[in-house]
Amino acid sequence: MMSTYNDIGIGNKLDWLRIRKLFIIGIFAACMVLVGDMLLGWGMHDGNKAGIEGFLSAYIGLPDARILWSAMLGFIGIPLEALCYFGVYRLIVPYSDKLAHQYRSGILGVLAFAGCGVHVPCLACVYVYKYFMQISPDTAESICVKFGLYFLLPGMIVFFVFWIIQHVAHIRAFAKGYTPYPKWCWMFCPAVGMAVTMLLKFIPETPLRNAITAGWISIGNLWMFLGLLIMMKKARKREETANFVREYTLGSGGRTAA
Repeated sequence: MMSTYNDIGIGNKLDWLRIRKLFIIGIFAACMVLVGDMLLGWGMHDGNKAGIEGFLSAYIGLPDARILWSAMLGFIGIPLEALCYFGVYRLIVPYSDKLAHQYRSGILGVLAFAGCGVHVPCLACVYVYKYFMQISPDTAESICVKFGLYFLLPGMIVFFVFWIIQHVAHIRAFAKGYTPYPKWCWMFCPAVGMAVTMLLKFIPETPLRNAITAGWISIGNLWMFLGLLIMMKKARKREETANFVREYTLGSGGRTAA
């Protein structure tokens, strides 16, 4: 018996109600993570410091409660976002087993590593730096860098490998017409929203700018879920029209042959 790439209990028929529900939950999850990111990012960097020290200078005065809330909102919200990616996976399944399989692999990697492997260790790194600056300012940076190399970098590398796999599959599926959406809807992938958000880095620094750019990934997810939800009505009409044409063509062929 031949196995298929998408044999995980999801059929080839599009379940629009479930996809819509996943996108709505995804919007909620992305907003949750964005709040956590903005709690962390709201602040100003010390212009007199450069490199890692300058980057981390914005976090020295953060209250512990903000660090904790940022960590917990991401800890819960990021896996929830990843689960809602299965709404996009369902769009690809009926059209391309191969791309659906690749996209699903990306989801599983993000689900496994994004929250506990990247987000929480980032917050732990901030916490370590904050308190070592109080104890030993001369060694705080080197200790924080070593902590990041040991406990943050491995998870970050693995996460981005899966993230790239997921995004390549996403863009290819939409751009090649392997979803019911118009091909130009490939732009509703998180990478586009992330790139646009990071353009804010070119404007003068303010606490709000830093808070928004800290949430670049969650804004990218929000861009994807909102865009695909808004375009869903048009996608459903396209699918219904395609099905009607297909059935009519098959029916006409059958009558002609008779």
